[in-house]
Amino acid sequence: MLAKVLSSAVIGIDAYVVEVEVDISQGLPAFSTVGLPEGAVRESKERVKAAIKNSGYHFPSDRITVNLAPADIKKEGSAFDLPMALGILAATGLVNRSSYSGYVFLGELALDGLIRPVRGVLPMAITAKKMGLKGIFLPEENASEAAVLEGIDIFPVNALAQVIGAIRGIAKLSPFKVDLDKLFQPPVSDVDFKDVRGQENAKRAVEISAAGGHNLIMIGPPGSGKTMLAKRLPTVLPVLGFEESLDTSKIYSVMGLMPEGYGLITVRPFRSPHHTISDAGLIGGGQNPKPGEVSMAHNGVLFLDELPEFRRNVLEVLRQPMEDGHVTISRANSTVSYPAEFMLVAAMNPCPCGFLGDPKRECICTTLQIQRYRAKISGPLLDRIDLHMEVPAVPYKDLTGISEGASSAEILQRVMGARKIQEARFARTKIFTNARMNSRHIKKYCRIDSESGALLEKAMERFGLSARAHARILKIARTIADLEGRAEIGAPHVAEAIQYRTLDRKILR
Repeated sequence: MLAKVLSSAVIGIDAYVVEVEVDISQGLPAFSTVGLPEGAVRESKERVKAAIKNSGYHFPSDRITVNLAPADIKKEGSAFDLPMALGILAATGLVNRSSYSGYVFLGELALDGLIRPVRGVLPMAITAKKMGLKGIFLPEENASEAAVLEGIDIFPVNALAQVIGAIRGIAKLSPFKVDLDKLFQPPVSDVDFKDVRGQENAKRAVEISAAGGHNLIMIGPPGSGKTMLAKRLPTVLPVLGFEESLDTSKIYSVMGLMPEGYGLITVRPFRSPHHTISDAGLIGGGQNPKPGEVSMAHNGVLFLDELPEFRRNVLEVLRQPMEDGHVTISRANSTVSYPAEFMLVAAMNPCPCGFLGDPKRECICTTLQIQRYRAKISGPLLDRIDLHMEVPAVPYKDLTGISEGASSAEILQRVMGARKIQEARFARTKIFTNARMNSRHIKKYCRIDSESGALLEKAMERFGLSARAHARILKIARTIADLEGRAEIGAPHVAEAIQYRTLDRKILR
């Protein structure tokens, strides 16, 4: 007899429906799986056999053939265990095939018949909804991920016997629901910008970076507060919108890194990889390509501390995703694309010892050491970083003073005001911030008067800035004007934007 059960699999961060076809025919006892199964899928026959027997059902002693269609795409993971077991029981006549038509089944089976969680449930649920399917039976631990979608029923299950009972009408299951309003409540953080003493100029640069989604590099001696500032950046970023949250959560779902009990990633990611990371770890890769840190930081922050300590070949792979907002990884058997729209925040010392230009500490580095240290950061990479900020050592009077700077809540209010302006500006597009404007948007939204134009022309000639730097100055000026609620970009906005582009020429050359 033949039975067909719907399941799903993932390519990159997108899913497709897999039809699990089970045929039981006369012959010597055998269990074969076809349809390009990978290791975990091939091993599923042992788990399925034990789970069916230990759940109290009869396992047929005939020839069993399982086909995973479409058969020309490699299948990996353990999510096919449950549909395989259901297909076998349906083929033996235990389950009426019409009773589960239009439903998707996902889950790894333990030997005792319990159902374990699987990866990639969110993109699978999105695909099932798009195809107009009725619902999904999946592990209890994955229910929150899929239930964030409206218009499709989600049935959490914990055992094979429970699934069979529900399909046969013996047990009644209710669709699982989540409270989206509760998920999108602002997070409570134990760090705040008012903890940072002094560094008002650096705080201003961080505020502009947060308001427009701009990349930022901070240069200064050890202990000046560069890392402290970077770690407080998430506290002044708005929570993710629903569409942004879905895009980010799909990546974490595929990686199996969704926080327990949360169906969505609603807080912007903050990723801080160690400087020993490989280029594949940063950009993504592997035999079956997986997302890297740049994709894990999608719609959030990628913080690279001690930037020159990263290998140069690792840093150079950042250039393409910083420009395009996505990563395409090609292998002999597949090509996948992952989103990578992140804010790059980097910190570095001016030299290996860290005290070049410090008025109170003498630099002990040789000219050759300094050149080698700076050569790890190429000009094209620096060109893609919008804001270059010098972070000097904090004077003692600022460390011990009683006055506090603006809190994260105050800065967040200003950032939110600028973001709302950008939201209205880029309505009905896939752009959320000024940093992602292309040349057409710059021409439309970053018009400047003759005074600002003359100022920008003089800066371009004096500092030898590139065409890319010219575009980034205009983007920064647009963000500064948004923070002030101004519709037009003025000369003061352009002047402030220019100073954030000349700092690297002053320190790194």
